Amino acid sequence: MSSWSELEDEAARWHETGQAADLWWRDDDATDVGPTLDRLLAIHHDTGASMALAVVPAHATKVLADRLGDELGVDVLQHGYAHVNHAAAGANKKVELGTERPAMLVLGELGTGWLALERLFGKRPLAVLVPPWNRIAPALVPALPEIGFAGLSTFGPRRRPRPVKGLLEVNTHVDLIDWKGRRGFVGEAAALGALVTSLAHARTVSREPVGVLSHHLAMDGEAWDFLGLMWQKAIKMPGLRIRPARELFGGEVRG
Repeated sequence: MSSWSELEDEAARWHETGQAADLWWRDDDATDVGPTLDRLLAIHHDTGASMALAVVPAHATKVLADRLGDELGVDVLQHGYAHVNHAAAGANKKVELGTERPAMLVLGELGTGWLALERLFGKRPLAVLVPPWNRIAPALVPALPEIGFAGLSTFGPRRRPRPVKGLLEVNTHVDLIDWKGRRGFVGEAAALGALVTSLAHARTVSREPVGVLSHHLAMDGEAWDFLGLMWQKAIKMPGLRIRPARELFGGEVRG
């Protein structure tokens, strides 16, 4: 649990060493336009914070592609294929990219999903995979560069920057929704606590970018209020540097 002053203190620790923490924003589950997408883009515009939108290929619409248009500071990532749970009956955790189906089928769907994004968004999407529910079977990861992915983004501290050759992992660390509880805003103290802890770990141990994860289709009013306020404050704090996904992943697009 933390407060805004503790976030400012942690940012100051970065600044005192002549460094800046890399902070980035990913929003998941995009498929179509609507009031919540408009609200998300309004926060992006009002604060100037760059955003990565994880789009579900099987359900993405041309209207969404048209809405984003030449929107500056919004990157598109691939959010699995159809965001469908294929976990075994009775399993506690949902997964689309697991071992329940043949690997070639799963990887084939990802390839089909990329083609769908390419048709809709042209050269805009980055070659970065965001697994639904932030889960992917370890056995599938080595094949991702072989089918064209240069980046992977899940949730939590990464074990290493490059899990396999040709694949850069940049994760999120702060989820605004209490999925295991009432499925509302996790709370200001808890969100700031996760952010401060992740920034401190990056400063002292991992040196990795720290990601904030939002879900525009699932957030309540408190989560929206926090998201806007957090970016308003963070973007002005010495010691914090808001980075677009395109920079963190090296601008990886497919030819």
